[in-house]
Amino acid sequence: MTQKPRQSGKNGRPGRAQAPSVPVFSLYGETGPVDESEFVHIEDIRARSERYDWHIKPHQHRGLFQVLVLLRGDVEVEADANITKVKAPCALSVPPAVVHSFRFRPKTHGYILTVSEAMLARADHRGLIEDLFVEPRVISFADAPQRARPIAALLEQILAELHDDAPGRAKMQEWLVSAALLLIARHRVAAAEADRGGRQQRDLSRFRALIEAHFLEHWTTARYAEAMRMTEGRLNRLTRTVAGKSAFDLVQDRLLLEARRRLIYVAAPISLLAYELGFEDPAYFSRYFKARVGMTPSAFRRDR
Repeated sequence: MTQKPRQSGKNGRPGRAQAPSVPVFSLYGETGPVDESEFVHIEDIRARSERYDWHIKPHQHRGLFQVLVLLRGDVEVEADANITKVKAPCALSVPPAVVHSFRFRPKTHGYILTVSEAMLARADHRGLIEDLFVEPRVISFADAPQRARPIAALLEQILAELHDDAPGRAKMQEWLVSAALLLIARHRVAAAEADRGGRQQRDLSRFRALIEAHFLEHWTTARYAEAMRMTEGRLNRLTRTVAGKSAFDLVQDRLLLEARRRLIYVAAPISLLAYELGFEDPAYFSRYFKARVGMTPSAFRRDR
């Protein structure tokens, strides 16, 4: 392995090697100042990336937010040393000062929107969109590609306004930027809620599978929670949110369903059924059944 020569300090002594600095641009490859109060810029991804062989090397922006919207293709994103590969349709947000780079697949289509921090800071709806820029984010539209279409239309209109000298252009741009960011933020919230709902459904399915395996053993709620690797409180919040019942009630529902089935279809003494259902005392089983069903096991069997 070839080693690079160490740099010399004063008097020819070995010095400390200097770390390469990260370039700071207004737009990639441009170092000129920007009007921070109203700065808005948008361009097709291809317009700049194709000149650099589709590879935008590590750099950062000061006081500028960026949002990339990919409509076709994919990109490998590096943000603060974390590398992620994402596919269109999606949006990516890059806060100011984050060191980032992009390696696009050739012919990737989409837009790069750059907006001054000052413009977003004075927006009335800042609270609705600021979560996009807490840290670099990837917002996928893969499950709802139709939601990317109005965003793309707004970005195309911003691009048109950029090259138009019509009266009120700055205000129109600000309005269009706000609308595009709001739509992206809405989709992020909806996707997060759907993902959370999906996880909750999966957790409830795991809980029901545990009930099926152990309800005859009369496991306590605490034991189910331990098997689920969560607290009793979290388990109860899960079941109340998704099923509308406590974890204890879901377990009892399954036990009572089994009791009803056996009382109807198994011609065996109720005392034997009580033992098979995990009760040590048939009398307690009768009291338990009556308290929850409203009649004794023998009356229930007679009526069926």
